[in-house]
Amino acid sequence: MELVLDNNIFFSLMNPDSVNSYLFSLLNAKFFAPEYLKEELEEHKAECLVKSNLSEHEFKIRQKEIEDDIKLFEFSKYKAFLKEAINSLSDPEDSPYVALALSINASIWSNDNHITSQSLVKSFTTNKLFSKMIAGKV
Repeated sequence: MELVLDNNIFFSLMNPDSVNSYLFSLLNAKFFAPEYLKEELEEHKAECLVKSNLSEHEFKIRQKEIEDDIKLFEFSKYKAFLKEAINSLSDPEDSPYVALALSINASIWSNDNHITSQSLVKSFTTNKLFSKMIAGKV
């Protein structure tokens, strides 16, 4: 299974005790994300630090661990699919995830209704992935 992570899933992985972190560590999957998520994480770092209960040093270590398991893609890789992605969503800000998934033929891991309701690419919520894992399907 190949999964593009949206920003909220990516941010939640900074908390090593989150359900998403648990699932991330157990899923037999390859993970992908747009490269700009690193910049977004920096913008939301203070909030992520509070939610993760990690020190600044622990947070840096955790960030490296997570990023080592995710292949990040530059905008040029999925740019050609952006218009199609924008047209499939009610919130165009989510279009890079759909465009990246289209460009690499992957699914998306997201709990965002804008992404899970589009029909261009398959998407999974945390609950759906957890259910698939319990059933032994991933």
